[in-house]
Amino acid sequence: MESGPAIFAGTVFCLFGAGLLAWTVSRARQRRPVAHGVSPVASAACAGLAAVISLALGAWCLGRL
Repeated sequence: MESGPAIFAGTVFCLFGAGLLAWTVSRARQRRPVAHGVSPVASAACAGLAAVISLALGAWCLGRL
């Protein structure tokens, strides 16, 4: 019974983290801003950190099964 929500949460975290990381990398390679009105380095670093944390949480959720 409890594995259903863990699978859902892990999948959502992994998909969000992967999408955010891919988007951040593609914006950084094109030298386009990741967030408007913020330093390009700071915004890319914060978005990359959020993506890695989301991927880690997804892996943790899926690893608890």
